[in-house]
Amino acid sequence: MWYAIEGHDGEDVLAQRQQARPQHLARLVALRDAGRLLLAGPCPRTDADDPGPAGYSGSIVVAEFGSLEEARAWADADPYAEAGVYVRVDVRPFRPVLP
Repeated sequence: MWYAIEGHDGEDVLAQRQQARPQHLARLVALRDAGRLLLAGPCPRTDADDPGPAGYSGSIVVAEFGSLEEARAWADADPYAEAGVYVRVDVRPFRPVLP
């Protein structure tokens, strides 16, 4: 089943985000290479592709896991969560409809 994982950034965590980014991306690439990633990306704090020092308000990942518990475990082990970037992570079942 697909799951939507939404990580919510804390305040002033851009430096931690940048430091943990390579490890975060490596996990996403592994999901993609396994055919289990629908989409992933950050949410800029400003209405711009590059928010600069304003940073990000969080990230969204939609990926396939065997269960809600597996999706939560994967999210809990995310380098952004471990680095204190995320102050909250929501994991919910997701049903793709379009495109």
